[in-house]
Amino acid sequence: MIVLPPAEGEHPTPALIRRLACFVYEGILLFGVVMAAGLVYSLLTNQRSALQGQLGLQAFLFLVFGLYFVWFWSRTGQTLAMQTWQIRLVLRDGRPVPIGRAVLRYLACWIWFLPWLAIAHFAGLRSNGQVFGLLALGIVVWAALSRVHPDRQFWHDALCGTRLITWRSRSKD
Repeated sequence: MIVLPPAEGEHPTPALIRRLACFVYEGILLFGVVMAAGLVYSLLTNQRSALQGQLGLQAFLFLVFGLYFVWFWSRTGQTLAMQTWQIRLVLRDGRPVPIGRAVLRYLACWIWFLPWLAIAHFAGLRSNGQVFGLLALGIVVWAALSRVHPDRQFWHDALCGTRLITWRSRSKD
């Protein structure tokens, strides 16, 4: 399917640097989500050591992140970071994102991380610095690929039929 750029006057695609800044800010906000979810998980499972139940915690965080993103994307089209950076997620035609499409996008967004984590695992990388460096490289590569998309969207958005737009909320004066 061919994706055409928005017509004159429509909400444009945010600049790549702004989307990446939003991505970094989202990570900072998710730190708080991880801390709260980790506390809940440790209380529910009686976890006493960070080395105990790691796989269960990772699965729990995957679900918590999913709830966070799907709820915001399907409710307002904006996470907290997206509100700050005036970015909104919509369907390709501009309509709000339904829950099913938000779930699909959440799963597709893992393409930012999973291939690079798999490479790190199979390459035997154990150093946090090495894994972080590989993840950073993957993020840069994935973000750069948006430059070849006709509307400068990320490819997981093209796959899911969604797009990021610049969205300035109207003030309530």
